Amino acid sequence: MRSRDELNEISGKIIEFSIKVHKALGPGMLEGAYEICLMHELAQHGHQVQSQLTLPIVYDGVRLDAGYRIDLLVEECVIVELKAIERLMPVHEAQLLSYLRMSDLRLGLLINFNVKLLRDGVRRVVNNF
Repeated sequence: MRSRDELNEISGKIIEFSIKVHKALGPGMLEGAYEICLMHELAQHGHQVQSQLTLPIVYDGVRLDAGYRIDLLVEECVIVELKAIERLMPVHEAQLLSYLRMSDLRLGLLINFNVKLLRDGVRRVVNNF
């Protein structure tokens, strides 16, 4: 398990590269455009990043595919859920927290690119187990 400092460093880089992507593309694009550009930035700077990972539900001891997908998993420890919507809602944070619990991870970032300033579209979600 990664230390708090390592998680903070990784999440800081994700936010930094998200701001770079947002400055280049601006708001109003499809979520997939931001995802592919952020993946490119992260990989270009040496970060391990996976996209659209299937996240099964374990129910009654059985792994079931319910169609859940993680947008990005960075360094196998930070889930990044991307949005390009009018505004973030509590259900979006709940979704990310569920993903963190289902994957036994501690930290996630919810990033909405459909904002004037990206810092207004970033939410940090922590799973305290």
